[in-house]
Amino acid sequence: MIRTLWFVIVTAAFVVGVVWIAERPGEVMLAWGDWRVGMRMSVLMLAILVFTVAVALAYRLWVALRRAPATLRHGWRQSRRERGYRALTQGMVAVSAGDGAEARRQASKADVLLNEPPLTMLLSAQAAQLNGDEAAAKRYFTAMLERPETAFLGIRGLLMQARRDGNDAEALALADRAHALRPKTPWVLSTKYELEARAGQWRTAIGTLEEAVKRGAYPSAEARNFRVATLLGASLDAERDGRDDEAQSFARRACDTDATALPATLRHAALLTKAGRRRRAVRVMEQGWARRPHPELARLYGTLIDDDNALKRVKQTERLIAANPEHPESHFALAIAQLEAQLWGAARTHLDAASGDSPPARVCQAMARLEEQDGGDMEAVRAWLLRAGAAEPDPAWVCSGCGAASPDWAPLCGRCQAIGSFDWRPPDRAAALPTGAAPPAPPVPAFLVPPAPDAGEAAEDADAAAAPPPEGSAR
Repeated sequence: MIRTLWFVIVTAAFVVGVVWIAERPGEVMLAWGDWRVGMRMSVLMLAILVFTVAVALAYRLWVALRRAPATLRHGWRQSRRERGYRALTQGMVAVSAGDGAEARRQASKADVLLNEPPLTMLLSAQAAQLNGDEAAAKRYFTAMLERPETAFLGIRGLLMQARRDGNDAEALALADRAHALRPKTPWVLSTKYELEARAGQWRTAIGTLEEAVKRGAYPSAEARNFRVATLLGASLDAERDGRDDEAQSFARRACDTDATALPATLRHAALLTKAGRRRRAVRVMEQGWARRPHPELARLYGTLIDDDNALKRVKQTERLIAANPEHPESHFALAIAQLEAQLWGAARTHLDAASGDSPPARVCQAMARLEEQDGGDMEAVRAWLLRAGAAEPDPAWVCSGCGAASPDWAPLCGRCQAIGSFDWRPPDRAAALPTGAAPPAPPVPAFLVPPAPDAGEAAEDADAAAAPPPEGSAR
């Protein structure tokens, strides 16, 4: 708009000038020595205009000729740069497609055309990785460390190589260097935290995790689970080092983080019981049982009674399960206490309640024990033991990542290195039985194994079996 307005103004001024000259005719005389030149005013103005245009065109031509070498060099460089970036782009596409040979060819081409190592080192390293040349990739990543603009990319490449090779110590050192360069990058914080957890550096990992959560590296539910696992890992370390007060503090923080976390409840209750804080331990165990019953809570609750009186233990168990009396775990815990007190009828009632539609193995074994102690019905005992062999496995701490089962909870899975992945549930069966195959016979519990006769009794039994029957006896 401004250019158009300016053109209109200049054109109007030119027209006005031409009209003004045309309305005032006259001649112009130029005297130079013996020369006398006369011409009309309109012709003079036209000559001046032509001369001005000619001078301007000559000047532009001179400037173009003077700048021609630089312009040609710039055009050549621009073309070369465009071809280099095109090769770099095609190399990235080849990396994404997994074409190692094409990626390497385009990386070499881009390196020649661009002559800018910071742009091509990463592509060359990735091409080397696709071709299985990890040594070359490591050389490229290491070379990137020497340039400030590519140092972070080099550290990331070396970090990924170290993790892939299982070298957690080197990976953790590289993660620390990456954190020093980019302390707010989410993936750096999450990687550093996971490596610290694998190394058992739980106290350091707590601070790293908090920073990672602040930067949005983990969703809230996953972050809460990691907090519990990390705090409990720090609690275990503190207890091993004899710092029981600090171990209790970490366990309490884990419970405050997630009151429904079963490992935190068990850990806190065990440490309170160990420290002799009976009242606080009772409150933690009763609250934990109300949320999610667990056999370890029943065992710890039973240790609070110094007396070996079985009936008192039954009463103690009844107080524990009062907040969640209909849970199968409550019925089972009370049934075991009643078995110890030889309350056969009550124990049978609660075992029936704990069985449900498909009684687990431990309930079947407890029923076998009940049948053996209450009347000695060995056929019923055998039937329950056969059912135990085919029953659902008893709950254990099972890793949600790899399915590994463990009798004890741990903050880190020893098989897949997952953090906070253990959950209390029945483990998966290894394999289904073939059609028509009978389940394997379960091991006979110790309380059902009869005592072995001594040598004298065995000899007498053998002689009696070999002696002929007395006269008149039935054959």
